[in-house]
Amino acid sequence: MEIGVSTFVETTPDVHTGKTMSHAERISEVVEEIVLADQVGLDVYGVGEHHRPDFAASAPAVVMAAAASLTSRIRLTSAVMILSSSDPVRVFQDFATLDAVSNGRAEIMVGRGSFMESFPLFGYDVKDYEELFDEKLELLLQIQQSEKVTWSGKHRAAIDNLGIYPRPVQDRLPVWIGSAGSPESAIRAGAMGLPFALAIIGNVNPSQYAAHVKLYKEAAAKAGHDVSRLPIATHSHGFIAESNEKALEQFFPSTHARTNFRAVEKGLPPYHRADYDAACKFDGALYVGDPETVANKIIYLRKEVGITRFLLHVPHGTMPHAEVMEAIRLLGTEVAPRVRDEISRWEQEQDMERA
Repeated sequence: MEIGVSTFVETTPDVHTGKTMSHAERISEVVEEIVLADQVGLDVYGVGEHHRPDFAASAPAVVMAAAASLTSRIRLTSAVMILSSSDPVRVFQDFATLDAVSNGRAEIMVGRGSFMESFPLFGYDVKDYEELFDEKLELLLQIQQSEKVTWSGKHRAAIDNLGIYPRPVQDRLPVWIGSAGSPESAIRAGAMGLPFALAIIGNVNPSQYAAHVKLYKEAAAKAGHDVSRLPIATHSHGFIAESNEKALEQFFPSTHARTNFRAVEKGLPPYHRADYDAACKFDGALYVGDPETVANKIIYLRKEVGITRFLLHVPHGTMPHAEVMEAIRLLGTEVAPRVRDEISRWEQEQDMERA
């Protein structure tokens, strides 16, 4: 069971001061967060790609490369790269370079993206949303599997037996599929035998995603893949403090501001404290509380949904850096050991029952 952190490198106005930090300041904070996550024994750190003023990470591989030489064991992944509007050759090259800098710790998580700014920025039409992703994923996987590539498609110039360099340190650079909960994405990822990551966001009960995992595993088995070897991850907003009350109060202001900002953008109803409190309950989508509370929610998710990796998205919006660092410290030193110990014990019991 892997435990880690993800971020979109938000630069939203501070809810207490009204000030907005610079992109450079936030990126510097993220490097410190990655270093701490490595020091406290977390398994993975993910950075998501965006092209808006309220996010600072348009180049996740570069951000993570800044931390790669300062860390020794933590895996570094995109969360996600917007493959539909990216060049798969350049994506592979960037992450193969990160793999070299980190000595074999890079991963690529790709998705379609829920924000559309990158499409006009790089000259793509949003109406080709699905077709772009399918075509570019095909090319990325060919590059993953072979040093020299011959490929042709509709939305990119053809490649005729050309080498793609550098090659990664790992025998094969991992490529994950990230999804916001589409059943079709689960089936597609399973049929292709690719690691699968689900974003558990909004007003949902996380256990509902067991149905997506079931679809994923059924499609993988049908295609002849070894289901037992396929990693499954979830990504959820959350926060950890020394007490439940402290965690709830520290995480609410930025979550409230950020969620309402997005609600206005998307034409959704406003977000209230009651919505937040409901999402923080045991069956809610927010993983907020003291170490025991958050650990128990992750353990339940592992047992009910079948995940092998959990990513805590923190912060949500702009929060004091010291509070974020403390949450990461608690995740690594108190939450992760609880989860690993319980899952190890539970799996041993499962093995004994099957025997």
